Amino acid sequence: MDRDNQARLILFTRYPEPGRTKTRLIPALGVQGAAALQQRMSETVISQMVQFAANYPVSPEIRYTDGNQQAMEDWLSSDIPCLDQGEGDLGDRLRRAFAQAFAQGARRVVVIGADCPGLGPALFAQAFGALEREDLVLGPAMDGGYYLIGLNQPAPALFADIPWGSEKVLTATLEQAQAMALSTHLLEPLADVDRPEDLRHFDYHPDSQ
Repeated sequence: MDRDNQARLILFTRYPEPGRTKTRLIPALGVQGAAALQQRMSETVISQMVQFAANYPVSPEIRYTDGNQQAMEDWLSSDIPCLDQGEGDLGDRLRRAFAQAFAQGARRVVVIGADCPGLGPALFAQAFGALEREDLVLGPAMDGGYYLIGLNQPAPALFADIPWGSEKVLTATLEQAQAMALSTHLLEPLADVDRPEDLRHFDYHPDSQ
């Protein structure tokens, strides 16, 4: 197997269609501003993925919602494969992404979101390093969710019965992991940018665009 395919780094993001993305930020930024923030944050994370892949044997991948294949390719114009996340809740879509990556021969798979400006190559390296020793790695988000999840084996039950979108996502995931006897490593907690009060975590000035 190609050495590069043993590690897979997958970004979960959304096509920046105004009115359908970052809706909780629309009161602060407006419809166009919220979409522009989504676009910029995704592009920032992708550039970090490209930088990481230049120095680490990993295959980057993008999984999107909204838009379509052509829209994603027109937007990003990158060599990174873009795949539709598919149907279902976040658990269904995560389960599918991990299952397909492992079926294709990956041995360590890390999924990240586009909402966390603190993400970068150092954290990616920590996550993949942790998966050499532990079954599961999680990056806790300060809102009670997680900004990163990685596995070194399929664990579809990990995504069942999780209250997605709530402040209990991380806690419920850790409880599920304990019930499954998955050894777990936690990265440093970071802030997501989902609500107007979160904008202080991201150097974003819509008036200067």
